[in-house]
Amino acid sequence: MSGNSVRLDAISKTLSYQLPKAINYTEEPTGKLFATNVFSLPVMKERLSKEVYKSLEKTIKSGTPLDISAADAIASAMKSWAMEKGATHYGHIFYPLTGLTAEKNDSFFSPDNEGGVVSEFSGATLMQQEPDGSSFPTGGIRATHEARGYTAWDVTSPAYLVENPNGLTLTIPSAFVSWTGEALDKKTPLLRSMKALNTHAQRVLALFGHKKIGMVTATAGAEQEYFLIDRNFYMARPDLLTAGRTLFGAPSPKGQEFEDHYFGAINERVQACMYEFERELFKLGVPVKTRHNEVAPAQFELAPVFENSNIASDHQQLVMNVLQKVSAKYGFACLLHEKPFAGINGNGKHVNMSLGNSTQGNLLEPGDNPHSNAQFLVFCAAVIRAVHKYSTLLRASVASASNDHRLGANEAPPAIMSIFLGDQLNDVFEQIKATGDASSSKPSGTLTVGVDTLPPLPKHAGDRNRTSPFAFTGNKFEFRAVGSSQSVARPIMIVNTILAESLDYIATKLEGAADFNKAVQVLLKEIMVEHGAIIFNGNGYSQEWHEEAAKRGLPNLKTTPEALPAYITPEAIALFEKYAILSHDELESIYEVALEQYLKVVNMESNLVVEMSKTIIFPAAVRYQNQLAQTCANLKSVGYTFDTDTLDKVTALVKLLQDSTAALEKFKASESLELLEEAKFVCANTLPMMLEVRKHADALESFVADDLWSLPTYQEMLFIK
Repeated sequence: MSGNSVRLDAISKTLSYQLPKAINYTEEPTGKLFATNVFSLPVMKERLSKEVYKSLEKTIKSGTPLDISAADAIASAMKSWAMEKGATHYGHIFYPLTGLTAEKNDSFFSPDNEGGVVSEFSGATLMQQEPDGSSFPTGGIRATHEARGYTAWDVTSPAYLVENPNGLTLTIPSAFVSWTGEALDKKTPLLRSMKALNTHAQRVLALFGHKKIGMVTATAGAEQEYFLIDRNFYMARPDLLTAGRTLFGAPSPKGQEFEDHYFGAINERVQACMYEFERELFKLGVPVKTRHNEVAPAQFELAPVFENSNIASDHQQLVMNVLQKVSAKYGFACLLHEKPFAGINGNGKHVNMSLGNSTQGNLLEPGDNPHSNAQFLVFCAAVIRAVHKYSTLLRASVASASNDHRLGANEAPPAIMSIFLGDQLNDVFEQIKATGDASSSKPSGTLTVGVDTLPPLPKHAGDRNRTSPFAFTGNKFEFRAVGSSQSVARPIMIVNTILAESLDYIATKLEGAADFNKAVQVLLKEIMVEHGAIIFNGNGYSQEWHEEAAKRGLPNLKTTPEALPAYITPEAIALFEKYAILSHDELESIYEVALEQYLKVVNMESNLVVEMSKTIIFPAAVRYQNQLAQTCANLKSVGYTFDTDTLDKVTALVKLLQDSTAALEKFKASESLELLEEAKFVCANTLPMMLEVRKHADALESFVADDLWSLPTYQEMLFIK
């Protein structure tokens, strides 16, 4: 059997794919499905007594503690609603330090001792469950023999129903903590950070004379990038199946250089899949809004409307789960890895963030004349100070083995943290830096296209910057460095925490000032003088910026082992402990788990490179080498001189592949190394050795006869739908 039979079979199945039976959208319009599977406030209002509903609503909207006496009534109403829709099980869902989603389900039904069953779901069960606390990574907080951990219902994030062809499960968003009270998840610190942010944002708002101040909430909307490739190709690639990215693969003759995929017409099969993504997410109350082709071939994006950042984080986990579940129905594999294919755009998760409340609105809305909007300038200055002072924490929050492959190229921002403000705001803050005051704002203006049938178009006062890690985009900041496969909870938690610290600093400076307006001017100038170095509006990819950033003292932590120690510096420990967001032990836990995850990923990929090289690529190359040698021998035997250039090149590459693979297989880090030293060691040695093996394998791909090559190629995976 020829080596490419797997590839040919995959291509054949892809080309003959038939869409599943269409959903009848006219009988059940998607718009009418929004939140139908969510135990939302309207559902609660309908099913709970007025007293219980008001107590629950107050907790959700103002952050006050829930009246525990209401738990049984809420549980009863939640169970009735879920079972009426067909649910048979319930479970607390939580987000361990791996960044994945975890849950344990229990049945509503219990024997009634009379030969039947009775449905049970108490307030105590709603409030708390007890999964194993030692089987998840804890960074040493829990030993293997210390198993007790608790999930606790997060009242602020609504419960929902997960559909399966054979039933539904009531799913309850929860925090996950140890028996000793430490956070073992990503939700708990996020909720703590939101509390701190609210406290200090309200202090600043009070200084501006506001009497009625609603709870200030961080809001977020995370754009999700992803690739869709046919599952037949996916299943024929051990690297995609196991690691989520291609560890081998020569570039396609056509990549993204024609720029013809971005915003292009969406393939019918892909679009059908997208419709069902949105339909399923709508049922779960996820407000998805935007969909389009992304820059790389086979790459796409969806984006939701802004939400409370805790709910946005929970919804992001749902987005990833639904993308992968629905894509399989349409014969696709959804790739969420940050760099599934070398040489073309990777996947990011641009997290748009702001803060506001029901009484003062969006606190990062500059208005038409931002130079005279002192309240906006103060909140914006708080962000500038926070990002500059704690840039290493921001970098650590997006550090992973997978994101290291993405940052710094193909529209992903560099590892250097900086802020893009745009022309208008940059000018305003430069005025403040120079004189302590700003007297004007660059106008937005209009854009004349030069076509009579097109009216003058409103024009923003500043351009956008795709290379900036932290960019102001109208009335929000966009954290573009976040990786596509990671939970957004930690990056948002970090932003909330450092912003809370800056607002605390600002409020403390301004409280008691004899002349408030003068004090604001002095403070804004001070922040710009001390922290304005973080602002950069140019090309983040350029060598000139890297050199300039070094002169400004901005860290350039290019790899995860360089970035992660930021979690356990004395400054970071003091910050998180001051605002009761993370203890020293919890920070150590985050740090150790992140290092362990990094090492596990690199070691797994290293083993996979060796396996694929030895069992797939080397045998194909040797067979081709043998065919060439046999051809040479046959021609020589009948008196023909045969040019052996191709044989010589293939023979040299086979030798290089064999030697580099053997070197990688034998190479191991010393077991005596500490975690950080081991991570630095594999980063500096294992990763380059893996690339060395790949270099020779990819070179062989361009020589070996097509009928001997069994791995689906970049050209096939990216362009055949």
